[in-house]
Amino acid sequence: MIRIPTFVKLALSFPLAEESPHFHLRSFRVGKRIFATLWEKENKAMLKLTPIDQSVFCAYDPTVFYPVAGGWGKKGATLVNLAKVRKDMLMDALKLAHDGLNTKKKKPAVNRRNSKAR
Repeated sequence: MIRIPTFVKLALSFPLAEESPHFHLRSFRVGKRIFATLWEKENKAMLKLTPIDQSVFCAYDPTVFYPVAGGWGKKGATLVNLAKVRKDMLMDALKLAHDGLNTKKKKPAVNRRNSKAR
């Protein structure tokens, strides 16, 4: 079982991680990019994983890791039941979520001058 203060400490242990509000939730970010949110009342957290990483964690135990309902879940947003998750598994998932911020490729800038049809 992971308590709320433990989750916060773990999430903030990553390089450049900061906490800031995201609507009614606490979010954990690097710059403006969120890698986790904390749902205190529900005793769960959301981690932004890749769909492949999500499938691996969800295969372990779908009562511990499970996709967010709808489109966000299909993109890798994964809920974690803090009452059931082991600390080592949570750290692995948090690391993937945090490190995933650095691997997402930005779309190349469009050269508007050359993009017009001739």
